[in-house]
Amino acid sequence: MAPRLTYRRRHTYKTKSNKVRIVRTPGGRLTYQHVKKRAKAPHCAQCKRVLPGIKPARPCELHRMSKRLKTVNRAYGGQYCHACVKDRILRAFLIEEQRIVARVMKIQKMAAKSAKTEED
Repeated sequence: MAPRLTYRRRHTYKTKSNKVRIVRTPGGRLTYQHVKKRAKAPHCAQCKRVLPGIKPARPCELHRMSKRLKTVNRAYGGQYCHACVKDRILRAFLIEEQRIVARVMKIQKMAAKSAKTEED
């Protein structure tokens, strides 16, 4: 038969926030030891990959941690993974290039049109 043990805190229901382990004390008694919830590592906002370099922690622990443990020293560090940041930079560059090409083509078209009208 299992030993009768009582919870050490006021909350007496078997819930997610009240998990316990049975531990033998140095005096030989068995007592409950309250177990903290497991921390989840932050994920990339776009591809949902686990972000490396950021320590997994519960929200109350994150509040006490220093900034260097919570972010990565990069654009969008702590929000997006390196691959997504690379894709964003590349996409922005290509869109800007496309805009410039469209502007140049428009100028060339206008020049060709004005040259054609001068010939006539």
